Parts: sequence; C-alpha cells; structure tokens
Amino acid sequence: MGRPEKVRLGEILIQQKLLTEEQLRSALEEQKKSGRRLGRVVIDKGYVPEEQISRALARQLNIPFISLKQYNTRREVALKLPETQARRFRALVLEDTGRTCRVGMADPTDLLAYDEVARALKRDIELAVVTESELLSTIDRIYRRTEQISGLAQELEAEVGEAAVVDFGALALTPGLEEAPVVKLLQTVFEDAIQARASDIHVEPQEKRLHIRFRIDGVLHLQTEADAKIASAVVLRLKLMSGLDISEKRLPQDGRFNIKVRNTQVDVRISTMPVQYGESVVMRLLHQASGMLGLDRIGMPAGMLARLREVIHRPSGMVLVTGPTGSGKTTTLYAALGELNTYERKIITVEDPVEYRLPGINQVQVNEKIELTFARVLRSALRQDPDVILVGEMRDPETVETGLRAAMTGHMVFSTLHTNDAVSTPVRLLDMGAPRYMVALSLHMVIAQRLLRVICESCATEHSLLPNEREWLRLELGDGVDGHRYKRGKGCTHCNATGYMGRTGIYEVLEMTAPVVEAANQADVREFMRVARGQIGENTLRRHAAQLVAAGTTSVEEAMRICNQFED
Repeated sequence: MGRPEKVRLGEILIQQKLLTEEQLRSALEEQKKSGRRLGRVVIDKGYVPEEQISRALARQLNIPFISLKQYNTRREVALKLPETQARRFRALVLEDTGRTCRVGMADPTDLLAYDEVARALKRDIELAVVTESELLSTIDRIYRRTEQISGLAQELEAEVGEAAVVDFGALALTPGLEEAPVVKLLQTVFEDAIQARASDIHVEPQEKRLHIRFRIDGVLHLQTEADAKIASAVVLRLKLMSGLDISEKRLPQDGRFNIKVRNTQVDVRISTMPVQYGESVVMRLLHQASGMLGLDRIGMPAGMLARLREVIHRPSGMVLVTGPTGSGKTTTLYAALGELNTYERKIITVEDPVEYRLPGINQVQVNEKIELTFARVLRSALRQDPDVILVGEMRDPETVETGLRAAMTGHMVFSTLHTNDAVSTPVRLLDMGAPRYMVALSLHMVIAQRLLRVICESCATEHSLLPNEREWLRLELGDGVDGHRYKRGKGCTHCNATGYMGRTGIYEVLEMTAPVVEAANQADVREFMRVARGQIGENTLRRHAAQLVAAGTTSVEEAMRICNQFED
C-alpha cells in the first residue's frame, strides 16, 4: 500500500462497536487534560485492550496486524532502521524484499513518522500494525549493545595500552570523565543488562581475557570477551562508583550504588573478590519499579496460597521460606508483607541489604562493621512495638532464638533459611541450638521453593518424551503421563535462542499441625521427619514441577534440572 490516510481513532472504535459515545467523550476530556494520545488514554482507562485497538486500525486501513510475540524478528533486518528512529517513530523493520520493506508501526496513521521512516530506509514501505508494548519490548531486545560493548572494550584497551596499573583515582577527578572509554563501556553494559532482563552481571578476569557474563532467568550467558588488561580499569571504576577502597585488592569488599537506565531506577549490589588473575566482580541488579509482586502472582497453587494467607494473618507465629540463593525467597516474603501492609500494622524489616524500598514499612540495614548485627537490630526492633517483623536471614543461634521468642510473645515473624526442603527446616533450627519447645510452639509454617524457567510463548513447540523423561514424570503423574501434550522452546529472537522467557515458582508447604508439633517435641528426629512428610503428602516440589510440565508451562528438561539440584 502507499502512504496511509489520516483517520480518527475514536470514530473507528465506535464504528467497530469497541467503544461507546460516553466512553469516547470521557477519553477525549482526559486527553485534553493530560496531552496523551487518545489510544493510550483508552487503554489506560480499560475501555479497550491494546491489541483490539491495533486490530481495529488494521481492519480500517486494510493492512495486516502482526503479533510480535509470534513473529520471529530478524535482527539484521530490523537494524536497517537506527534505534533512535525506531523508538521515536514507533516503527520496526520486519522484512526486506530488496525493493520494499515491511514495517510494523504502532500508529500507522502518523504521516510524519511514515515519511521519515521511508526516507531513512530509501525504500517503498508496506505497513503492518503492531501493538506499542510489543514493539518497545522487541526494540529493547533487538537493539542489544553487544557490538558496541566490544568496540568500547577495544577503545579502552587502546587507552590502557601496555600499562599494568591504571591510576583510576586521578582519572576520576579529571573533567569530562563521562566521555572516558571505561565509563561509556560500563554504561553500555548496564543498559544491555537491563534490556536483556539480567539479574546479575559477572566481571571475571582470566589469564588472557576478561569475561563479562549476564545471569538471565537463573542461567549465565557470555555477553562479551575483551583483553584482560582492561580488567583493572573496569574494576577500579566500579569500586569508585560504590565507594569501596580502591587500594585494597587482597580482601573481598561489598557495596552498592544506584544507576538510572531509561528512566528506570536500579539499585546495584556489588561484591568483589580477589582471584588468580585480578578481582572478580558480581553485581546484583534490583529494579525498584518491578520489585514487588502480589501473592496471587508468585505462582503458588491455590490450596497452598489459601493456607499461607490464613497463617500470615494470625497475630503471632513464625513463617520461614527456604531455598538456595536466587530461589525467590525475598520475593515471596515481600509479597506477604505487601498484603499485611496497612495503617493498622507496624512492620519492621531487618535486612542485609535492603533490597526493595517499601512505603509505610520501617526497614533497617544491617552493618557488621559497626556491630549492627541481625540479633542486635532484632532485639531493638522488639522495643519498637511492632506487629510484624521480617528478618532477612536466620544466620546464627542468637538470631534464631530471638526470632522464635518474638514469635511466642505476640509478633508475626518472617525469615529465610538455607535448607533443601521444608521437612529439614525444623531440624536445622534444632541443629543451630534452638530449644525444641520453641521450635514446636513458634514455627507455624515452612515454605520451600525453587524457580523454574517458563517456555517462551513465541517458539513453543510440541515435544516427544525421551524414555528417561517419561520415567521421571511417571513417578509423579502415574499412568496419566501419556495423557498430556508436552512442550519445549526451540529458541528464537524473543528468548535469545534459549527457548525460555521468564520464571515461575514451585513450592511445598509444611504446616505445623498438632501431630507435627507433637512429633517435634519428641527427641526422635526420624519420627518427626516421617510425620512431617506425611503432612506435606504429595504436594512436594517435585510434584509441583511435574504439574507445570504437564500444563505446558515449562519443559521436562528444565524440571529435571531444577529437581536434581535438591534430590539425592
């Protein structure tokens, strides 16, 4: 098709009976006040879903609608339009036939954008309609900074030259630092990590190369390699940003700093460690805008969720969430706090570090250097008349006993512990020296959890079970194992060729019912574990993982990978 005609979105939505006259008037009034586009106002008010608006435009203009979730966008084609113009004009090149280009636009009636895109591509354009949210998500994924990072690393390498040591302290005080290659390199690395949904950045010096890796959905991916001689400059700059001692290279250090990427505030927790060829740095990225999930969104089965809600609304007791680092424990605890956070409750958290800022909650940062320990803060917190207390981790016997005592004296206490499953958690508390009667009376619920990667919707395909996979599932699903259609992700541009996009939780819950409490009071640990396993029944981590496989949420390969981490 040629240049599109200007049309009125409101009239189109009314003609296609997606919007009423009254809703249109309300949306137009809001548009005049806010200055936002009419389509965005209609979506934000909940009158019409975004995809329906895009489909209505496509029907009116007689052009195709394309769902970018299902479309395998080719990066080399999309890059024919520079990122600045793609974002400004909300346009993405989808196909290039040599004579024409198929371009997806969020607003194909924007004649100025059409002309500018045609001028930039120097081709005739065939339009398609795409939703703005999917367009922006695809742009974030396509315009990754991989080549730019490699180029900046080479530029920094040229600046460092053959020098073994860089006086970065002097460099930090010079004007125009923002143009220094190391600063541009780090800025680009952070932008790329945010776009790739990375939770951690690993900077690792090897004998001849510097590796920069991203952890995405719990799995590490190599982002770039550079010459090892730039490692000291990168590490020194990160130490300066986080206020660490740049002269100390023999001891581990921890710190934090804030960055702003595309109007998104991100807290960065940094840990340095001396290794064979320099200092290794790991940075955890904490997104302030997307840190909190509600209990309904963490993926817990309905039956377990109902039991959890009943327990956390009790006036006192202790709830422990267990699992290894990166298993989503903090997310679950914050979701519970979010549900309890009302004006009628005083909530105090004791954390190391404070990961997400929660309005209306008193959060305390532990500082071992000045002896502000978990146990010390917890004792002080009890004198602040709290209703709910969150202790970041049960690290030592003093913290355990103080937390259990608080749960006995009218406080609801939340905390985490590193154990493999729910059943072994009370036993672990006993091993840490907690009195048996305290564990039996104070502990109300234990939640064990892990995170599984979710199959990418854009490249999900049917999967025929291998013999070992069928046998693994048969242990949980029984004879019904062949009654399900299994899926796997074949890999596409949406998921960076991994076949997975995002993660969800698997859970098991041990509730301290009367028989379990009675068994906990006995000296026989084996008898207690037998009774506790009977209370959990079939609702184990492994069973939940198998159910997600049967539902097509994750692959059997991913379920086996995660479950094998905690099975003997």
